Amino acid sequence: MSSEHIQVEAQAQTEAVGDAVAEGDLSPQSGQAVATARQGRAGTARFREAGVTPGSGQVLALAGKGHVLASPPRREPILAFKFGGTSLLGAGRMLHAAGLVHHFAQSSQVVVVVSAMKGATDRLLAIAQLLVERKNQHARAEAEGFLRFHQSVLEALGLDVKTHDRLSYELDSLGRDLLHEVPAHERVASTPELFDRLASFGERFSARLFAAALEQSDVAAVPVCSSDFVVTCDTFRDAKPQLEQSKRRGREILVPLLEDAIVPVVTGFIGATTDGRITTLGRNSSDFSGAIVAHVVDADELVIWTDVDGIYTANPNESAQAQLLHDLSYEEAQALAAGGARVLHPHVLPLAAETEMTVWVRNTFKPQARGTRIGLTRRSNSSLHRAQQEGAA
Repeated sequence: MSSEHIQVEAQAQTEAVGDAVAEGDLSPQSGQAVATARQGRAGTARFREAGVTPGSGQVLALAGKGHVLASPPRREPILAFKFGGTSLLGAGRMLHAAGLVHHFAQSSQVVVVVSAMKGATDRLLAIAQLLVERKNQHARAEAEGFLRFHQSVLEALGLDVKTHDRLSYELDSLGRDLLHEVPAHERVASTPELFDRLASFGERFSARLFAAALEQSDVAAVPVCSSDFVVTCDTFRDAKPQLEQSKRRGREILVPLLEDAIVPVVTGFIGATTDGRITTLGRNSSDFSGAIVAHVVDADELVIWTDVDGIYTANPNESAQAQLLHDLSYEEAQALAAGGARVLHPHVLPLAAETEMTVWVRNTFKPQARGTRIGLTRRSNSSLHRAQQEGAA
């Protein structure tokens, strides 16, 4: 299925969005996708009633006998969602984001990539620095505070007793792993590898909590640690992924879950060397992780959910002339980034362009807003071109 047929339900529900969408455009909120998925399932049912396996030569044979058959069902679109740390800060925001996933999971296969909650990575790196400075007691106290914070988020999710107890056990186990890295008295070797091991805990806690928030929202979900399949070099704190090997490993883990209508909640930011040592892809690399996971599952679209309405011509907090850009080609987005604009992680767009995957930048807290679409150019008068013309005038 073309990514342009994936979603516009919010357009039908919110007329205000219509003016922002050029004729023929489909934003990632499509009631059309719901209808397509239903038609596909209906078509499959009709084939099965006739004793036919969809996609087999039996279909042609029946057609040759004069049977009127529906078209073979199209696969459900695959969407990759990446949620940033601001979007996941606390139980309320996690449940809100889970509601967005629930909506799209009705008509699509969805894989989610999560950042650590806002501020978590900074706290973990500060703990590593305290260990380097031999301030072990202080580091230990900070680590225990980090664990208490995540336990408080668990309590606020309002889970049923069974789910709460299971997740509490998982967080306690993960917490013991963290505290093992932060001894109260022993000297710890100061290495980049230490910083990566500690920094990885933010996403690992976040994935477990967000998977529980999805379950609370009636979405089947499981946390997946990206270090199980994102294979990297051993340049700690700025590791480079080996994409083809990562894709082979990742598909073995993620595709069966998607086929079973289970949402994988994958940790962003982290990978592992071939011998299993935790690495990170560099600060602010979760967008890149989102693109990697989207590449692994052959997603039709990657949606970066963040706390802004999309990509602007300039920083809207600094310039009254800043304009929201609704449509960009890969080249235009790259040009903006090269000019210093805060667009996306620099490795996202080349990977998306390689597979012609559409990328959206959207506001978690204003899901009715269309956001910015980045993809193949389908019109000569793009929003960036119009903005440049208006600026010149």
